[in-house]
Amino acid sequence: MRIQRGAPPGALDSPLGYIHALFNPWVAVGVSLLLLWMLSQMALLSWADLSYVLPVTSIGYVLAALAGRVFLDELISPARWTGVMLIMTGVALVGRTAHSTTAEAGK
Repeated sequence: MRIQRGAPPGALDSPLGYIHALFNPWVAVGVSLLLLWMLSQMALLSWADLSYVLPVTSIGYVLAALAGRVFLDELISPARWTGVMLIMTGVALVGRTAHSTTAEAGK
């Protein structure tokens, strides 16, 4: 399958052009993944507090750095690796706390 980079001039001048772009298989996969991410965020937020969920989901930044290094052979500076380690440390600290304060508020 040929991957089209960008749209031809004038292709997105009307709403029909946007609808046509939405049915591109790569765009459809991206929209599906975004929908899956949003539903998983909603499920996480129904289970735990926002102050717990957001730091724990920041592990995605760590995975993005690792994927860039492994799959795209990106060069990551020591300063960026230090940032990744700080994120991992923060996730570990947040992960050790209670995931919900709702039960504590009732006491």
